[in-house]
Amino acid sequence: MGGTGGGAGGAAMTLAISSAPPRPGRFDNITTTGVVMIAVWLVIIAAILLALLDSIDSARLGTYGGRVLQGFGVTLKLVGVSLFFGAILSLPVAFGRLSNNRFVGALAFGYTYFFRGTPLIAQVFLIYYGAGQFSPQLRSIGLWWFFRDSFNCAVLSFALNTAAYQAEILSGAIRNVPPGQREAARALGFHMVAELRKVVLPQAFISALRPYGNEVILLTKASSLASIITVLDLMGQTRFVFSKTYDLSFYFWAAAIYLVAVEVFSRIVNAVERRITRHLHLRQAPR
Repeated sequence: MGGTGGGAGGAAMTLAISSAPPRPGRFDNITTTGVVMIAVWLVIIAAILLALLDSIDSARLGTYGGRVLQGFGVTLKLVGVSLFFGAILSLPVAFGRLSNNRFVGALAFGYTYFFRGTPLIAQVFLIYYGAGQFSPQLRSIGLWWFFRDSFNCAVLSFALNTAAYQAEILSGAIRNVPPGQREAARALGFHMVAELRKVVLPQAFISALRPYGNEVILLTKASSLASIITVLDLMGQTRFVFSKTYDLSFYFWAAAIYLVAVEVFSRIVNAVERRITRHLHLRQAPR
């Protein structure tokens, strides 16, 4: 039976790694319509860039440009910290979604259902303004120092929200690993932790990488909501500068910074994916 299990597991493993995700950014099927649309978008982007360059006021840029860049640094910190704690929280939630225990599964489902089904702005308001309703109780247990800071409230709301999405991504990727992989690991004598660490999670990570990248991009753009609760991130600083100058071009500059950040994140995800799947592409390469 050990040989049969190992053979089946080996066959499943061969099947699982025989194909790699398609490489991003391929231009094999470009049509005339596609070329025209790309040209139109390039003209629009060029017009926006020319308008931005034409609207540059060196005095205003010198006075307020540093504030905008400082706000971008706050945005990066906000997104990075939220993703980190969201990733930690997503692990038990993901395994709860995979649990055979109905109570645990229901709790995990309820968590993801709430945070994925309600607007992020409502969650931010519930935490930021809701904490103020319980300030005496929070002071008594020594937590008011955390909730009185708008940045901390934004991190908490974003982390809880992204944890729900990351948990669904991770649990779906684990479900996508063929059962034969686990059977092969057990046939080799792997205990559960080693099975997850050496067999299941590496393959799940490949499947989950692109959705994770999309979640990073979505959270980066959604982080602009933090400015509503007085966090001076990129959008918060841009609103401040506009209130002082009434110069609409600063919003265009903020949009351009968000666009560049999203493009950089996309490139990083694509590079990581090419790196971790290079053996699969080499396997498919013609000889």
